[in-house]
Amino acid sequence: MYNSHISYNYNSQNRSALAMILAGGRGTRLEDLTRWRVKPAVPFGGKYRIIDFTLSNCINSGVRKMAVLTQYKSQSLIRHLNRGWGFLNPEFGEFIEVIPAQKRNKEDWYQGTADAVYQNMDFILKHTPEHTIILGGDHIYKMDYNKLLSFHVRNHAEITIASIETPIDEGSSFGIIGADKNFQVTRFEEKPQRPAPLPNNKNKCLASMGIYVFNTDLLMELLIQDAADPSSSHDFGKDILPKAMKTNRVYTWPFRDNATDEPGYWKDVGTVDSYYKANMDLIQVTPELNLYEREWPIRSTLLQHPPAKFVFNDDGRRGMAVDSMVSEGSIVSGAYVKNSLISTNVYVMDSRIEKSVILPDVVIHPNCRIQNAIIDKYCVIPEGVVIGENPERDRKWFHVTPEGNVLVTPEMLKARQYSDRAPEKQYRATRLKLDMQFPVTKKYKEPVTS
Repeated sequence: MYNSHISYNYNSQNRSALAMILAGGRGTRLEDLTRWRVKPAVPFGGKYRIIDFTLSNCINSGVRKMAVLTQYKSQSLIRHLNRGWGFLNPEFGEFIEVIPAQKRNKEDWYQGTADAVYQNMDFILKHTPEHTIILGGDHIYKMDYNKLLSFHVRNHAEITIASIETPIDEGSSFGIIGADKNFQVTRFEEKPQRPAPLPNNKNKCLASMGIYVFNTDLLMELLIQDAADPSSSHDFGKDILPKAMKTNRVYTWPFRDNATDEPGYWKDVGTVDSYYKANMDLIQVTPELNLYEREWPIRSTLLQHPPAKFVFNDDGRRGMAVDSMVSEGSIVSGAYVKNSLISTNVYVMDSRIEKSVILPDVVIHPNCRIQNAIIDKYCVIPEGVVIGENPERDRKWFHVTPEGNVLVTPEMLKARQYSDRAPEKQYRATRLKLDMQFPVTKKYKEPVTS
């Protein structure tokens, strides 16, 4: 099942570790991208979901015991996990278990990150891990958790926080860490208005990545104490860590790139603009995040799509993509795609796409011009539509970000009376019709409508 050239870590500390992956957050700053799905289930990079990066890190690190805690609109996430991540063998103590919010220990839904883990303490105790790793399911990065665990054990830490250097003007969005020369934490502030700079660089601060290693016995104690505190918001960053560092050995592990020793690649993709930038970075000649690294593969649901196809080679009608990524199952028919990311199963006909992210299962009819846009799954773009050239016009129907990127969803198209069907039904009916007709499409001409 696995490539023979890939080396996996199977140290005893990995085998004894349990990963609790928090995947219940809505991600409201992603606007309509999370209207029908939880943030970890948002498509990314052409063929992945955001959570695939955390899960792949676990697999590649040899951490084979994982629980995914879900809450908000989790059906697409659960379906994705069931279809793409069912290859682990429970006979060898390997599993990915999806745990929806169930009010197990109290009558409330999850009230915070710590409360989500507290309500699943029985699951942790059942598996008796020596170390429990708390992870978010909504970040884009590659990390060897074995190095994090080794650091934790070597320093006799009770809690270790993975951290990364970040620009100080962005620090108010994160938990900010102060540490001594041995990396023992001396200060932890959750989202301070004025982050404390690094001693050797006033323009950077040390930010928590929301990745924690706990000695499991201590984690149980802290969660019970926190649950009994009526003044707590039941959050690791706001409540658990600031209190624990006063009485426990808390260390921080700075995340560095193995090759350059610079701070590693890690993106929160918490806003539409940051999501757009992270996708667009992948199409660069040498992107910061290398999806083609065979030693650290990113896995996802394996769908049986045919190869991408480019058709027509006539003057004024040439199916081509330059400085772009085009995923399997997609057809570029007489269209020009430049500086864009085309996801799986996309059909672009005789149109011009530039600097855009097209999510899976999209149909773009002829004579469209689309730039600086994110086109959501199941969108069917009618003939002659122009997106991304006139911000004022775009704002009437779509979501335009502070940086001028345009988010288009099926509901927005329906509001403009482009469709009166449910998005998936509309897409499938259109795609079926096109599959029967292909490749007879119209020659590209400049759109005259908007």
